[in-house]
Amino acid sequence: METAYHIPIMPCEVMELLKPERGGVFVDGTLGGGGHSELILRKLPEGSQHFGIDRDEDAIDASKARLSAFPAFTAIRGNFFEMTQLLAYKGIHGVDGILLDLGVSSHQLDDGTRGFSYGIEAKLDMRMDRSAAFSAYDVVNGYTSKRLFEIIRDYGEERFASRIANAIVSARADRPIETTTELASVIKHAIPAAARRDGPHPARRTFQAIRIEVNGELNGLERAVKDAIRLLNPEGIIAIITFHSLEDRIVKNVFKTLANPCICPPSAPICVCGRKPEIEIITNKPLIADDNELESNPRSRSAKLRAARKLIKTTGDE
Repeated sequence: METAYHIPIMPCEVMELLKPERGGVFVDGTLGGGGHSELILRKLPEGSQHFGIDRDEDAIDASKARLSAFPAFTAIRGNFFEMTQLLAYKGIHGVDGILLDLGVSSHQLDDGTRGFSYGIEAKLDMRMDRSAAFSAYDVVNGYTSKRLFEIIRDYGEERFASRIANAIVSARADRPIETTTELASVIKHAIPAAARRDGPHPARRTFQAIRIEVNGELNGLERAVKDAIRLLNPEGIIAIITFHSLEDRIVKNVFKTLANPCICPPSAPICVCGRKPEIEIITNKPLIADDNELESNPRSRSAKLRAARKLIKTTGDE
């Protein structure tokens, strides 16, 4: 179960960027089953600390079991969007390395009870935090056609978003759509047959969009990345793995803004705004999985890894 729970994406590249052998305080903001965290812990020198944050209770339980042999490890249940507050409760106000893997864990996709997969019969759920009241059922059966179209278009980047939204509303008029396979069938039949012949499953983009909406994955992501960077001590490293273009664009733009904050006119002979770079971007282009990893872990196909180094001490109030 531990292996199936979370197969670390680009493990060698992540370790090379984070360099946990430097020691200090490290944070895995998206703990999952603890795959990346185990690699970090194996390299941390004595006296270091490592915190793993996840809002999924199953992930917390699995990682605690997997990492019980490492005294440096502390699991925290919560959302990395509140990383500053969660670590402050532990007396931590500055860290030396942060990893954010924004993908859904293999366990969440494969566990038939969670409702993340269009290929496994399950109730419509998709909650990363199962204590939350709002689920995929509420989105599919409660949103207007217009709102469904917007999230499928924006979060799924689905060109047939309008057809799919209308098909969902039409199908639920008879009775609620209750399962993943029911929804997948509605989506499939809404997409023209010619467009279904090649490429991934026709429901993939819509399921992604609904999952993002249910879990608020993009709402506040820009702020969360900035807050994480401002937790870093000088020379600290942040590494972020994204899985679709919307996430990657947000991370890229935050890095760019903090690395080049000057707002002086291009014609100005010298900088007078006084804004200094907070970070240095380490990955000029995002790293992607190599052929060997793609073969052994197909879910790494869409992953992009970006990293930056902290230059100056900053706070979330700045």
